[in-house]
Amino acid sequence: MNERQALQRVVALGAVIPVAAGLYGVLFGVNGLAGGVESVSTDSHFRYLSGLLTGIGILFWVCVPDIAGKTRLFRFLTLVVVLGGLARLLGLYLTGLPSLTMLGALAVELVATPLLCLWQGRVASRGRDRAAPIDLTRDA
Repeated sequence: MNERQALQRVVALGAVIPVAAGLYGVLFGVNGLAGGVESVSTDSHFRYLSGLLTGIGILFWVCVPDIAGKTRLFRFLTLVVVLGGLARLLGLYLTGLPSLTMLGALAVELVATPLLCLWQGRVASRGRDRAAPIDLTRDA
């Protein structure tokens, strides 16, 4: 397996997390995390954000077939995920430590996703280098 294929597999597998978590949030709402929440508006907002999370995962899947050619989309998605992670980090500072699940999500948002973005950039760069025509008239 080459590097591009390895990245494709990691991204395809990693995108399961936002899709599954997002769909769970869409279907079960905020009560799926903590029963007894009384605010319909909080639940509505949670389901909306869960839909966005599902969309982020689906868009990462869209990148998989042509992973080397999807640099702009991959970087945009990484920016969105990191901004969400920074918001979560601010919440940690303002309100205290969340559950281990939320801390794991924070690590994915602020560490794993940016590392995948760097890896995708490397794969894309190598793909461009291989596709560039060789200029035999140029001195070395």
